[in-house]
Amino acid sequence: MFLSKYFIIVSFNLLLIVSCTAPKKVEISEEATTTAKPKYSLAQWSFNRELFAGTMTTQDYIRKAGELDFDGVEYVSQFFQDKVEDFEYLNDLKKTAEQADVKSLLIMVDRAGDLGASDVALRNAAVEAHKKWVVAAKHLGCTAIRVNAHGDGTYEEQKMACMDGIGRLAIFAKELQMDVIIENHGGASSRGDWLADLVKSINMDNVGTLPDFDNWCYKTKDGGNWGECVERYDRLKGLRELMPYAKALSVKTFDFDTDGNETTMDYNTLFQIVQASGYDGYLGIEFEGDDLDAVDGIKKTVALVEKVWQ
Repeated sequence: MFLSKYFIIVSFNLLLIVSCTAPKKVEISEEATTTAKPKYSLAQWSFNRELFAGTMTTQDYIRKAGELDFDGVEYVSQFFQDKVEDFEYLNDLKKTAEQADVKSLLIMVDRAGDLGASDVALRNAAVEAHKKWVVAAKHLGCTAIRVNAHGDGTYEEQKMACMDGIGRLAIFAKELQMDVIIENHGGASSRGDWLADLVKSINMDNVGTLPDFDNWCYKTKDGGNWGECVERYDRLKGLRELMPYAKALSVKTFDFDTDGNETTMDYNTLFQIVQASGYDGYLGIEFEGDDLDAVDGIKKTVALVEKVWQ
């Protein structure tokens, strides 16, 4: 039964009410409030083709970020999935980052199980697997891991299961002074209203969002998180809903016109929303285009941000 399946959530929510501080929500005003010089981080996914092909290592990526003058790096677990408990390897990444003069900011965690799985055993396994990444991120000097709010069932069932899985993970992370941030990243999580409600319902100050400029497909043809999209959430509405809880931001690009503007997104309006929220964290540059070399795409993305930043 549904009630027995989620019996653990009742005690979990009581614990939150007694002991946790609510996430800080920033009201978005009509006028931009963020005017300071932006801080840039480089998402490892920008080099996903090179990394999957084996022509680049994570250490190479860190060094390249330093060469390109980035302040920080955002790792993707997929590129060292089997190294989560290999502290010799993690020490090498840490040393490389120090030598490149970049900060390790977060790890984007994939392939560690669904934190919103309806099966309690699978959900528990996902929580334990993600805990290892919290420890690894802390060791590297990061302040957060990015997780996926993926599960099964109705939206309400997924929300309840994610409250449990992500909530228990966040309690563990809080002991290590680490944040757990959730990206709009397929399925229900790509609905801004659903994800904002999830963060509010978890009600912990170390749980927030990582809004991605582009991941708004919440329904695919085959019903999975990825694939041919049949229903897409409104990009601007979603960004407005997620920015009040943002602890990181994915500034994604695909293609540019001859004037250097992104051809698939209205960057002026996107950054009006970002700056109106008062967001003062890192801008995570993530180039995903196919027609440009990764470095060229990254440079064009930064140049575009510099042009629209008010």
